[in-house]
Amino acid sequence: MNYKKVISNYLRIFRLLFFVDKVRFIIQKIKNSKANKEFTRLHPTVILPPDYLMYESFQLNYKKFYTDSHETAKWLCNHFAKHIELHNIKVLDWGCGPGRVIRHLPDVTDGTCEFYGTDYNSQSIRWCSENLKGIHFNKNNINASLPYQNNFFDVIYGISIFTHLSEQLHYDWYNELYRVLKPGGIMFLTTQGDNAVEKLTKTELITFNKGEIVVRGKVKEGHRTYSAFHPKPFMLKLFRNATILEHIALPRGNTKVIPQDIWILRK
Repeated sequence: MNYKKVISNYLRIFRLLFFVDKVRFIIQKIKNSKANKEFTRLHPTVILPPDYLMYESFQLNYKKFYTDSHETAKWLCNHFAKHIELHNIKVLDWGCGPGRVIRHLPDVTDGTCEFYGTDYNSQSIRWCSENLKGIHFNKNNINASLPYQNNFFDVIYGISIFTHLSEQLHYDWYNELYRVLKPGGIMFLTTQGDNAVEKLTKTELITFNKGEIVVRGKVKEGHRTYSAFHPKPFMLKLFRNATILEHIALPRGNTKVIPQDIWILRK
């Protein structure tokens, strides 16, 4: 029996998971304090968001959040560049959080592109708007509604955003993103696919193997503790009106990090 799964499920049932996650945040803060102080000493001009915003959207390690995310931005643009010219285009970071990736995109592109970030977390959007200049930020709600006109963006990406939404909001948000994407534009999304089945209980695995989405709720939707798992048949159904350019299921590897699936679509 996987006791970690059992304990996690009981914490979710009794609605204690958010409290436990807060405790985990404090532990991470203590654990990383020495390395984070050293990063601050070596990089005094780097502006970072408040610790909890950083933790909620990623993890509480300053180097990984800032320096390593510059590499993530380059990795992301390499994927984009296979399917669209990164010149004079509009790019949306859907679920930008406190700007971990989007803050680096102007530096890794040619200076002709416009960048937009949207997120349901008002504190993250406030911090981004005040500290990351030259990027347009918008605070959305959890429901699928964006203030952009039809066919506005050339590229939309969402890194681990569908992983924290209910089944209905998968359809609602995908339709909304499709609406604001230009014909010929591309969408880059990551999901918890086959690599993540080790996290599932026996009952959840039965659902997953039927090709149905598995959703763990009983916490605030959109929060890091709200989790969704995505079998390939469900994703193919969700993306039925788009051209799937790539579906990349990265190998599991020997690290603790479970890689998410990558889906690249064209409208």
